[in-house]
Amino acid sequence: MSTIRTHKTRKVMTGLALAAVISLPLAACSSTDDSSSSSDSDSSSVAEPVARINALSGVDTGILLDAGFAEALTSLGLTPGTVGSATLADGSINFPITGGNVTYFEPGTAKPYVIGQVQHEGSGLSLTAGDTVVELTNFNVDPGISRVYGDVTVNGEPVVQSAFLFQLRGATLKPLQTEGDTAILEGTKVFISPVAAGLLNETFGTDAVTDQLLVGIAKITVNTTPAS
Repeated sequence: MSTIRTHKTRKVMTGLALAAVISLPLAACSSTDDSSSSSDSDSSSVAEPVARINALSGVDTGILLDAGFAEALTSLGLTPGTVGSATLADGSINFPITGGNVTYFEPGTAKPYVIGQVQHEGSGLSLTAGDTVVELTNFNVDPGISRVYGDVTVNGEPVVQSAFLFQLRGATLKPLQTEGDTAILEGTKVFISPVAAGLLNETFGTDAVTDQLLVGIAKITVNTTPAS
């Protein structure tokens, strides 16, 4: 970031930061309030899991955007859109699940009580500001450390891969629900990461954006039958 010199490049980074903010949807399976340490993750090995899916395939991860977050985007003149198989409608963004693995423990028996990865290849979200188009794609949720990662391009050019975009706080996560051949985890709060907050503040010359900015509430729905 320190090498940014031109106004045009600054605009690009502005779009990148805000696109990162809206890419949040992948947060639904976090089971901690903050990033877990390795010792926290190790504690899950002593408990017997309630459910384990080693080859995820569908259904999707979605986020219902918080009204305050949507107002922030509007005030900054940003236009969101979808990439690939993602959908955006009625204030919710959804991304099809394409792979990964999830192990779920009874809350209280392990910390974190949801571990694994949830991958969303071939979909993403775009954000347009003037002649700058930022795309975030190939989202990967890591619930064990309460983070969401993704790839970023600006005007079609790759900028960074596996960037830390959002942090997850799962104190409000509801118990695992099952409906036929699907399992649902809902209720995790998604916040902008400290990295993205710092970039926004630098770009707009403010100190108003913090990691307390709520993006929305997430929901993940997965097939309980592993992919063949």
